[in-house]
Amino acid sequence: MCGIFAYINHLVPKQRKVILETLINGLKRLEYRGYDSAGLAIEGSSSYPLETGKEQMTRIIKKQGKVKALEEEIQVQEDLDFDLVFDIHCGIAHTRWATHGVPNAINSHPHRSGEQNEFVVIHNGIITNYKDIKTFLQTKGFRFESDTDTEVIAKLIKYIYDSQGNKDISFRELVESVILQLEGAFALAFMSTKYPGQCVASRRGSPLLIGIKTKQKLNSDYVPILYKDAITDSRPNASTMPRSLSMSNFEIVGESKEAEYFFASDASAVIEHTNRVIYLEDNDVAAVQDGCLSIHRLKKEEGDMMSREVKTLKMELQQIMKGNYNYFMQKEIFEQPESVINTMRGRLNFEDHTVILGGLKKYLSEMNRCRRLLFIACGTSYHSAMATRQLMEELTQLPVMIELSSDFLDRRTPIFRDDVCFFISQSGETADTLNALRYCKERGALLVGITNTVGSTISRETHCGVHINAGPEIGVASTKAYTSQFISLVMFALMMNQDKLSTTERRKQIINDLRRLPDLIKEILQQDDQIKKLAEELVEEKSILLMGRGFNFATCLEGALKIKELCYLHSEGILAGELKHGPLALVDEDMPVILIAMKDGTYTKCQNALHEVLARKCRPIVICDKKDLEMQGHASRSIGIPGCVDCLQGILSVIPLQLLAFHVAVLRGFDVDCPRNLAKSVTVE
Repeated sequence: MCGIFAYINHLVPKQRKVILETLINGLKRLEYRGYDSAGLAIEGSSSYPLETGKEQMTRIIKKQGKVKALEEEIQVQEDLDFDLVFDIHCGIAHTRWATHGVPNAINSHPHRSGEQNEFVVIHNGIITNYKDIKTFLQTKGFRFESDTDTEVIAKLIKYIYDSQGNKDISFRELVESVILQLEGAFALAFMSTKYPGQCVASRRGSPLLIGIKTKQKLNSDYVPILYKDAITDSRPNASTMPRSLSMSNFEIVGESKEAEYFFASDASAVIEHTNRVIYLEDNDVAAVQDGCLSIHRLKKEEGDMMSREVKTLKMELQQIMKGNYNYFMQKEIFEQPESVINTMRGRLNFEDHTVILGGLKKYLSEMNRCRRLLFIACGTSYHSAMATRQLMEELTQLPVMIELSSDFLDRRTPIFRDDVCFFISQSGETADTLNALRYCKERGALLVGITNTVGSTISRETHCGVHINAGPEIGVASTKAYTSQFISLVMFALMMNQDKLSTTERRKQIINDLRRLPDLIKEILQQDDQIKKLAEELVEEKSILLMGRGFNFATCLEGALKIKELCYLHSEGILAGELKHGPLALVDEDMPVILIAMKDGTYTKCQNALHEVLARKCRPIVICDKKDLEMQGHASRSIGIPGCVDCLQGILSVIPLQLLAFHVAVLRGFDVDCPRNLAKSVTVE
């Protein structure tokens, strides 16, 4: 969760005001990752090298609340010289999603080694052995001021620095010593008054990339990886610390030159500055010193690449701006006619009714021989798998299992070498799903990633996969990523079925309606005002029940999730067939019930469910075919949507629920882009 951002300028003069603006804007781009509190750290002097005894304390500014509150706090710092120019400077910034410790200024990042701010760190992730490290450091006289797990990192690096007889140890070597002691998941960025103008960052389990901006042309599109001899990994407990670590010295890659570097959790934070980025791998340690970047690993592991590629981002700045919309979520709902086209572009041939998913083509024969298909995901991504399971079973004739990532691991589910395991995640960094991926990898299954983020951990650690190409999604509650995941899975089912003559007509029908999909979505979006009026009637409700059957059950689950996420309102999605087995006890004249009833194989059964709630004096809201006058006649209120093939109705029926949740949340005065207690990229278990 959490967003981390660091900016280093070397021989590129910048006013402190500009540096602060760069850090704040970087945090604003990452605010979807957490917004309980925010903070930053900047260097105190523009003089390099510093004169002996003239070391300037790092300035830390932190504030509870959103990044805007931090920005306002900076403006009232009367002792800051905003016009001071820095030729060389390092600054780090953080926006928090709280795990350890309540949201407040003390628990927010950056965290410091002590009152002199000698070492400062920002962190995304969780340190699972922080209690042992904290107990040890307390025996050495360190006093802690926060309730976080992160503070132990800042104090541990100070302890190791003080313990070194040779003060010539490099900043990178210090960080390597620290990360050897840490268990858990992290992305870290460090700065220090002992090493002015330098920044060191590392990751293990949490995303981190480096943006590179230079006036000179890069000599290569690859940065070599530097290794050192393996170090014995002994972790601290309450009584012992590992021996002093002997570090090898490395030459810094490149020559000192004008350069700017950006460390960030996501590419959206750097795209306005540069489109040249490096995605770090687990256990990489990246150091910027004298304007040069080097990437190191403590030891060479099987499968390691010898370099990290400098990639060119295809994202554009306007893609992450709100444009004419008031909220990112609103913009993303209305982008769905374009996002579904981008998901299908180059993959569906509408003339000869064929599907080619280039990322999976090489493994298609292996998939056709598999024992079963497993779809493993969380939240909205899980619902996209649920929505397509029936079609997947129909077209592949294979057993299909849909698993929640966390439950999958808790059960230690048996996995076999001839299983095909799909891992679905918008961000490609979801911690539970990544852990499930590694569990399946150890057991030899074929791993397939379905993600929206190029260069994400899932896209790198799976054997093959599909990028859904929905475009950047900033709103925490997923909308267009859901429909694009849905379509990607439908295309996979079609590709698996491509050689079966008996289902030719069924396949053609689905592909023809996929072609119509953008226009059908536009038609539904035109009902926005009507849905807003419905939202006005529901704004004071305390609970909402959603029900449907067959292809529309997943839509009920996803619609209920959107209402929970955005409106802080209890909502539940149920199978209409289960109504009389318990949930009917909730139904009376005061309980809002939304029924999704399309003209498919479950239509008659949905009619029965409608009559069951009508008999309890309920006034149901029905989402149905716009031509279904009978169903609309029984409903107190209805939303008519265009008809299409049954397996794609879930894409159309979810959009009114997205709009309904959005409007109810706005009417209740909530921030729909940043719902409380949530963040978009769930990088902790």
